[in-house]
Amino acid sequence: MRRFLYRNFRAVAGLQHRLGRRLTPAGQLVAAGLVAAGIVGPNTRLTVGYQAFAFLAALLLVAALAVLRRPPSLQVSRRLPRFATAGEPLSYTVRVRNPGRRPAAGLALLEDLADPRPSFEEFVSTPEPGEARRNRFDRTVGYPRWSWLLELNRRAAIAEEPVATVPPGGEVEARLTLSPQRRGRLTLSGVTVARRDPLGLARALRPLAAPASLLILPRRYPLPPLTLPGARRYQRGGIPLAQSVGDSEEFASLRDYRPGDPLKRVHWRSWARTGRPVVREYHDEFFVRHALVLDTFAAAPTAAFEEAVSIAASFACTVGTQDSLLDLLVAGPEAHPITVGRGVGHVDRVLEILAAVRPCRDRPFATLARLVLEQPGALSGVICILLAWDAARRELVDRLRALAVPVLVLVVTDPAQPGGVVDVPDPPAVHRLEVGRVGEGLMGLRT
Repeated sequence: MRRFLYRNFRAVAGLQHRLGRRLTPAGQLVAAGLVAAGIVGPNTRLTVGYQAFAFLAALLLVAALAVLRRPPSLQVSRRLPRFATAGEPLSYTVRVRNPGRRPAAGLALLEDLADPRPSFEEFVSTPEPGEARRNRFDRTVGYPRWSWLLELNRRAAIAEEPVATVPPGGEVEARLTLSPQRRGRLTLSGVTVARRDPLGLARALRPLAAPASLLILPRRYPLPPLTLPGARRYQRGGIPLAQSVGDSEEFASLRDYRPGDPLKRVHWRSWARTGRPVVREYHDEFFVRHALVLDTFAAAPTAAFEEAVSIAASFACTVGTQDSLLDLLVAGPEAHPITVGRGVGHVDRVLEILAAVRPCRDRPFATLARLVLEQPGALSGVICILLAWDAARRELVDRLRALAVPVLVLVVTDPAQPGGVVDVPDPPAVHRLEVGRVGEGLMGLRT
């Protein structure tokens, strides 16, 4: 039953997309009028709807005949930026070249975005937030879930853009505006050259292959001037060890061999030159190191989940500019810290990870807790961005504070969802941030 419904939803969504491409807004209005006239017009004695039906059908027939001839074949290339930010429109340039012998006039460009229709597995396994409150018919059929997933997979909107007349062998530039709606990878499969019929009801289309992509980063909020808690901590191995796995440390000097020194530290060239064993000496370093803990344990990408990702991105951009290290701790397919700051890595790397992070449904919260508690002695402080305030999350915060690690706890709640009103302690122990008022709540932080 579910697979049958899924196939029907997918077919209808595909038909809607194709009609939206072929018909202009005016053409869609005429088509809607044609359907309405067809419903009320069969009885010619009671209504004159049949006259409207004949007139509108004639308009669409003329438009359909006019767009049988496809637009000329052009060559297009984009100048896309590497990144965009959700909620911040950007403009980019598309260069259009006409290799033909005739001028190309009256054309427009339509971007071909990746298919937003969810897979069957995604449709079956991803519940819509608040789905339990819907009636039994909606829960059984699943159309509200389909509509929500379809909208969730639409990363951006790009409007149709007219193109100036392109002379034979020449080229022009068109400037398109991209409106990023959600974080994640935006894939552009190609560009469609469109030409409207004289009535402005339909478009003749010629798709051109021009694959490209860009990454839409999470939305970021401004933060007040924050002095994050915590003092310098002893870091065995110094900064090089903070960015790699193994025994690499920060080189200090050469010295004579002492009994017990590991063989791998012997500096063979110096031994050959001086005739006595010489080893490399390393020293450790004290510096500030914070952990940014993002709670991703949610059943679906809810509004609270997306706000939590945006808050993490905001802190990453702020802390990453300070003279300290920042470890991003997030559970996913691979649970390991990503370190930036003080010349180690770059904040862009953290933002790329946050742009692609998904809810974690196959692991318990203890996975993230173990990752945080692996090296509490090296952490100057911890920023916890949580989606709930239950026993597991409360235990993590209590254990960190018992280890004398300063903790800034932010719990993101959504009062509009069932269970969204969470009972949390008062600040400064825990700060509650509500969906829709996150920016205001962040500006009120005091650390």
